Amino acid sequence: MENKYMTASQAADIWKISQRRVQILCAKGRIEGVFKLGENWAIPQNAKKPSDKRIKNNERC
Repeated sequence: MENKYMTASQAADIWKISQRRVQILCAKGRIEGVFKLGENWAIPQNAKKPSDKRIKNNERC
C-alpha cells in the first residue's frame, strides 16, 4: 500500500484556509501523520481538517 501526501498549499486549497494556517496546524501537531521534508510539510491525503479552536459557539474569539 502506497502512502500519498499533499503539500500545505494543496491542503489549504482543499480545506479553504490559508497556507500559513495549515503550516501552523502542522507545527502544533494538530494534523495526524505530518512530517517535514526540508522546508515543506508532507500531509497525508486522507488527513482531516482539524477543528478551529479559535471559534466557540459559532462565534470567533
